[in-house]
Amino acid sequence: QWHVVESGGGKVQPGGSLRLSCTASEFTLNDYRVGWFRQAPGKEREGIICVSGGHGNIHYADSVKGRFTITRDSAKNTIWLQMSSLKPEDTAVYYCNANLGENYWGQGTQVAVSS
Repeated sequence: QWHVVESGGGKVQPGGSLRLSCTASEFTLNDYRVGWFRQAPGKEREGIICVSGGHGNIHYADSVKGRFTITRDSAKNTIWLQMSSLKPEDTAVYYCNANLGENYWGQGTQVAVSS
């Protein structure tokens, strides 16, 4: 059973956009720190965005700053990751993580950027 679920991945051309979502059914996402991570083939998983619980302070890694945007949707208990100006190096499996004292990971969603 996945405590958080990601969706929205797919294949897109360079310069294109995708929107990923992270949802939870057992707890309120906005109450906890949530991170987006990605893992490219042959590379370690890297954190790209961190959203604090409560006020929702957001930190973006330099690699995605200015291109990726986080939106929190309380009504849907969802955190959206809008990705624009995508590059081939953004190709990876994207994971959502919620920290409730222990880490809850989703199963990941694949993003492929190629022409």
